Amino acid sequence: MTTADDELTVDDEIVARARIHTRDVLDGCDLEIDRDALEWTVTTRPRRRAGACRWDADREVATIVLTRQAYERYEWEAFAGVVRHELVHVWEFQRFGESSHGPRFREQATRLEAPRHCETFAEPRYVLRCLAADCDWEAHRHRASKPVKAPGTYRCGTCGNTYEVEHVDSGRTWTTASGFGGAKAALGDRW
Repeated sequence: MTTADDELTVDDEIVARARIHTRDVLDGCDLEIDRDALEWTVTTRPRRRAGACRWDADREVATIVLTRQAYERYEWEAFAGVVRHELVHVWEFQRFGESSHGPRFREQATRLEAPRHCETFAEPRYVLRCLAADCDWEAHRHRASKPVKAPGTYRCGTCGNTYEVEHVDSGRTWTTASGFGGAKAALGDRW
């Protein structure tokens, strides 16, 4: 994508740097990837995922999807790690028709110094905290998942006690499904 003035956009920069990094990585290792069957795109939707690899089995084409907010938040080395991580998925898809984070993936990721997980680049929308005085369990969520909407039916991931959910922007907390509904209604547009 270019503007009317033919200036590069941030998305163009992301893809260009990722392609250059890919060339350098592939030139320096024996990971065989068909670059003609590799496409790139940039998204702004994800809140946790810095990158993804989509496989179109009919076309036998892999698409690496990179998240603009992660690119803007991370230092280049960290973002380059995301690119290497996704390249391992491309390799698996092209070679085996499937990909996971299993032993085969981990072996190649280690060789490429690709992280298995990336650090978060967005603040969570919700924080789940154990209510037991001697437990410091905490979990972050970006979406209103079932444990966020109905915390009374779930338990702390460490000690099994009950937990509360906090809506980070407002500071409102709840421990039940009705509490979730009440908080959402009370916040209205601020939700």
